[in-house]
Amino acid sequence: MPRAVVCRELGPPESLTLEDVPRAPLAPKLGQGQVRVAIHAAGLNFPDILMAAGEYQLKPPLPFTPGMEAAGEVIEIAGADGINVGDKVIVKARFGCYADEIVVAPDQLLPLPAAFDYAQGAAFFAAHGTAWHALHDRAQIKPGEVLLVHGAGGGVGLAAVELGKVFGATVIACASSEEKLEVAKQRGADHGVLYGREPFKDAVKRIADGGGVDVVFDPVGGEIFEDSLRCIAWGARLLVIGFTGGVGVAKTNLVLIKGASVLGVRAGEAVRKNPALGVTRQHDLTRLANERRISPNISHRLPLEDYAAAMRLLIDRRAIGRVVLTMR
Repeated sequence: MPRAVVCRELGPPESLTLEDVPRAPLAPKLGQGQVRVAIHAAGLNFPDILMAAGEYQLKPPLPFTPGMEAAGEVIEIAGADGINVGDKVIVKARFGCYADEIVVAPDQLLPLPAAFDYAQGAAFFAAHGTAWHALHDRAQIKPGEVLLVHGAGGGVGLAAVELGKVFGATVIACASSEEKLEVAKQRGADHGVLYGREPFKDAVKRIADGGGVDVVFDPVGGEIFEDSLRCIAWGARLLVIGFTGGVGVAKTNLVLIKGASVLGVRAGEAVRKNPALGVTRQHDLTRLANERRISPNISHRLPLEDYAAAMRLLIDRRAIGRVVLTMR
């Protein structure tokens, strides 16, 4: 019988339950144009935790299964063209991936890059898709520009480091430990700044020879965002990815003086409003993956039954890169 992690009441990871779920409630008989996927691995993302706690903008009706990305094998099809039983695929969903199976529409599937195993596929598209949308679509970063990546030890931060180098930028990575900075450097960062050693804005100015950065990639927010305004160059673009460290306040005088732009980044919503943008993103990221120029850094692979411990790794910021649940 398939298993699924089920959220029946909003709360911390420990309030979720792993249940044997009859196929019908988990995934009803396929409708026309639907696909059933046997999930081999699911990637964890911070929105999964917020959704289970009722603190995310999307609030699925209870009960629901968290998980917005996975990878697995197609096991059943009902009139879905271009997809075959046995295909290895990446699954994109808003929730439902912490499970042994999922039923999706064909446009929620991507071919698993040949260079990836299932765990890498499950940890790929949410982070790298966000970083691509931020740097390519929103900031329009150019070769030779200086990119400052906050939270560079996290999954989306490391993706930004990798893609920053793909786009030809000089990358300054900021992280909370030497271990995380070392991984960021392995992924291409030109410079590393350790939070707490000195104010990062001073370190950045020193690295930039008194100048500033052209693009700030910020999934942290709070004081990090506010201090970033003090080490930017003229015309800088500040990318608001998230606010795990709290909501930051933009000092409008600094934005004006530097001719800067503050840009919100919602990679999923951008595709829902402009599907063509998603097609281009998928193509380019898959190409780079198959060329082995980008890949997720997975620090932990845990079995599905350890879902709460896996989610705690993100909450406690003990992961370096991505955490993956494995089913098979």
